[in-house]
Amino acid sequence: MPEIIENFYSPIPKSVAHHYVKALSAPTLSNNIRGCSVVYGDMARLPLKVKTFIEESVVLCKPDKIHIVDGSEAENKLMLKALKEAGAIIPLPKYDNCWLARTNPADVARVESKTFICTENREEAICTPKAGVQGSLGNWISPKDYDDAIMKRFPGCMKGRTMFVVPFSMGPVGSPLSKIGVEITDSQYVVCSMKIMARMGAAVMDEILNKNVEFVKCLHSVGTPENGKIDVESWPCDPERVIILHKPALSEIVSYGSGYGGNSLLGKKCFALRIGSTIAQREGWLAEHMLILGVTCPNGTKKYIAAAFPSACGKTNLAMMTPTLPGYKIECVGDDIAWMKFDSHGQLRAINPENGFFGVAPGTSYETNPNAMATIVKDTLFTNVAMTSDGGVFWEGLEDTLDKDTKITDWLGNPWGLGVSKTPAAHPNSRFCSPAEHCPIIDPCWEDSEGVPISAILFGGRRPQGVPLVFESRNWEHGVFIGSAMRSETTAAAEFKGKMIMNDPFAMRPFFGYNFGNYLKHWLSMENRCTELGGNMPKIFHVNWFRKDQNGQFMWPGFGENSRVLDWISNRIDGVDCFEETPIGLIPSEGSLRIENLKSQINMKELFSIPKDFWLKEVADIQTYFDNQVGSDLPKEIQAQLNDLKTRVEKM
Repeated sequence: MPEIIENFYSPIPKSVAHHYVKALSAPTLSNNIRGCSVVYGDMARLPLKVKTFIEESVVLCKPDKIHIVDGSEAENKLMLKALKEAGAIIPLPKYDNCWLARTNPADVARVESKTFICTENREEAICTPKAGVQGSLGNWISPKDYDDAIMKRFPGCMKGRTMFVVPFSMGPVGSPLSKIGVEITDSQYVVCSMKIMARMGAAVMDEILNKNVEFVKCLHSVGTPENGKIDVESWPCDPERVIILHKPALSEIVSYGSGYGGNSLLGKKCFALRIGSTIAQREGWLAEHMLILGVTCPNGTKKYIAAAFPSACGKTNLAMMTPTLPGYKIECVGDDIAWMKFDSHGQLRAINPENGFFGVAPGTSYETNPNAMATIVKDTLFTNVAMTSDGGVFWEGLEDTLDKDTKITDWLGNPWGLGVSKTPAAHPNSRFCSPAEHCPIIDPCWEDSEGVPISAILFGGRRPQGVPLVFESRNWEHGVFIGSAMRSETTAAAEFKGKMIMNDPFAMRPFFGYNFGNYLKHWLSMENRCTELGGNMPKIFHVNWFRKDQNGQFMWPGFGENSRVLDWISNRIDGVDCFEETPIGLIPSEGSLRIENLKSQINMKELFSIPKDFWLKEVADIQTYFDNQVGSDLPKEIQAQLNDLKTRVEKM
């Protein structure tokens, strides 16, 4: 028995291994595994370290069966059939192999307040906020509390269920920019979603076996409430005890109680951003909450741009834009996450580590994003959208597509009437989960193992007042400051309610895997890395499609018209002198932003105005934020940039 404890290699620390050993009904772990039948796959063919991960998880979670996922289409059909028979998904016959899942209404979003980073020392994970101030840049949990949280939830949590073993690659399998994970879960919904969102299955397991690749260990269970009662039989979860844990030092993720999105698809925010950012810091690259798009200009030259916006602020719409400017072509590499590394020549290159789109449904329409609408009609898993009587889907933004005789069932399964019902038909954070390969404008290089070259980085958010349509940073350091000072209206992607302006630095506030001050230092250090390799850093811009006039109307039409902003950005990348200096950065000079043939009249003066009173308050708010949330962890370079901004604004 002591030998078992000594060899315990797991997301469950050795310090509590004795709890599991007591629970064993057989003298060895291997006998215990044999007692839990493998109903799909062959344990004998697995790499030893994957077997060990499975063994420890079986001892802890006590599933009835084990299914080793191979990622085949035949397997996927079996999964979908089982989910349908269990009432977990509903077929949508209007489309090709599309399905609708309805969650427990208590499990509809990321739960940031229950998401933690575990490190030995608190300051490794999060900044120390000002005394009396609640920190908002992540949550820390001690190793002891980490152990305790697991022991209060996981023992026996998979009784009566099948444990699925999901090997997955974030990025193309075998790419030097990719990383591998193994997720253990008791949710078939998660398996089907992971097949869409990551490269998943036997080829990834072979990569671990043949190349002895290390992998991120991801343990997930939808859980069972303490009283043993599942409120929604088709969607088991334990919303009262949800917890999402990360241990960067061991590249481990442990998630309990939620079957929804980023809480359960552990390759997404948990791996690609929280654990990914810590790996990136160690290895000298960037793991960011950014879309990647390719822009081909009328002269045939092509540039790639990465952009960081908070959730539900138009990332997918920009990534799949249909440009209105003649001669322009937009192609999509990814709509949510970018991993960026320098090549040997100092060129920053990016991959989309994901394999699909997990997009917010409401607001997506044939008018706002026709390419997304073309993508989602095949092999898509919808969650918490409304359903139409002809076997299709509906959400806010699709009103013009409805036939007068079409009946709608809302996301809760209740009849819903357009113009009659007072509640939304689809949950505000309802989603579509679709393969990226189905996007009609997917970039031909989207799976290039070397990544695509990044020429510019955009930051942005929902700013109804004071912030111009676009401005450029003066240099890399100023650009990092702009990212650090990002603010935006809150969205439905997390548990926040109502509209308020929140600081969301780099659109990463919920996703930092380590201390934000150190994250800023890492971003600042990238310029020296680039210089040493003989390269040039991408230009940095801030965009705001959401400014409103005095009547509360959007001042810029957005969507395809944003190609006009990309045109100006492209010219600036090429070094065209088409800007004027302002206290906050470089804005388009008069006549340099193309507005010909716009359907609506644009008040360019107001759209690019920089009100002194607004920006004095903005500076003060940013300073308060830095003082309250970052404190002594704030790099001196960022404070100097804020001081300079204040001086320039005061002189306006």
